Amino acid sequence: MTENKRLEGETDQRRRRLRYRAWHRGTREMDLVLGRFVDAELAGMSDHEVAELETLMDAADPDLFAWVLGQADVPEHLNTPIFRRLAEFNHAGKGSQD
Repeated sequence: MTENKRLEGETDQRRRRLRYRAWHRGTREMDLVLGRFVDAELAGMSDHEVAELETLMDAADPDLFAWVLGQADVPEHLNTPIFRRLAEFNHAGKGSQD
């Protein structure tokens, strides 16, 4: 296996794992907030953005939910472009069901 193929496989596996984590958070609200965002945005994310999202998803559901809703201040180290995209995605109604 060439180095490029191996790296490609690792990237695909990482994204599949991230998609699973987004849809299996433990609370339905966060499944919808993160799952829909990941479904819509993950394919276009760079490796750096994927890493930012992985770090963000390590936060507890109640905290993350409050940050996305604007009910609590986002810690500086998590107030990344990916977090802002996630919040905007959910505020703009892109994550809502039709």
